[in-house]
Amino acid sequence: MTLLSRRALMLSPALMLAARHAKAAPARRIVSVGGAITEILYRLGLDAEIVGVDSTSLYPVEALKTKANVGYIRALGAEGVLSLNPTLVIAAEGAGPPDALRLIEQAGVSIVRVTDQPSAAGIVERVKVVAKTLGADERGNALIQEIERGFAELNTMKARITQPAKTLFVLSFQNGRPLVGGTGTTADAMLALAGATNVASSLNGWKPLSDEGLIAAAPEAIVMMDHGPGGAASDPFTYPALAATPAAAKRRLVVMDSLYLLGFGPRTPAAARELMTALHPDQIGKG
Repeated sequence: MTLLSRRALMLSPALMLAARHAKAAPARRIVSVGGAITEILYRLGLDAEIVGVDSTSLYPVEALKTKANVGYIRALGAEGVLSLNPTLVIAAEGAGPPDALRLIEQAGVSIVRVTDQPSAAGIVERVKVVAKTLGADERGNALIQEIERGFAELNTMKARITQPAKTLFVLSFQNGRPLVGGTGTTADAMLALAGATNVASSLNGWKPLSDEGLIAAAPEAIVMMDHGPGGAASDPFTYPALAATPAAAKRRLVVMDSLYLLGFGPRTPAAARELMTALHPDQIGKG
């Protein structure tokens, strides 16, 4: 018997024990809280490890169809999350309430919080954190490169815009008044990416806009989501104040998928490009 074979025999029990421990190690059970986070996990090929998602995880469509729904991102219940026996919760910064997250952590479940900053840098940071947490750095880097290429192409198109469209983002209607996106909102960030001027920039956050304010803003285009709080009006121009705007005169209404438009996940460069094209068709060409 050679020295090498004798060593192999000596090592084999240890190797067999390690193999048994590896098989016995519990699989990761991830609860994803935030539509962008769920989308990133799917893009990284880690969807098999997801056991639960929140109600904003609308893409891909199989997420909510095949994974347990733990509720709305800001109204989570600790009991519902813990019932899935998770080993890890990955949550956007806006997730809550804080008491529910505290109970989850007290139960011994790690929570990784991810920035929800609505920007190109924020998206890249989200991918980095998720990929690093789960040991998928190589796939994460590839996805980041794809996202950065998308934003570079978007900036090239944006440079062609000489007359930014005066645009109003309407989230919903409350008591006959539009609830619009002012500064500091995901809507404002998306309009900026699309090269548009937000006519509600004098407001901070999501605020109702009076008839007088709406007429004074004189939006040339209205942007809405196809579903969301209150849903999208089938014809927002039936509202008297909106009917008096330049947008109504030209029937310029852009309706897009909510997560695609405001999720700030990997598809954001494509969503911004689509919105830019809809708002500035004569300026950016077919780029």
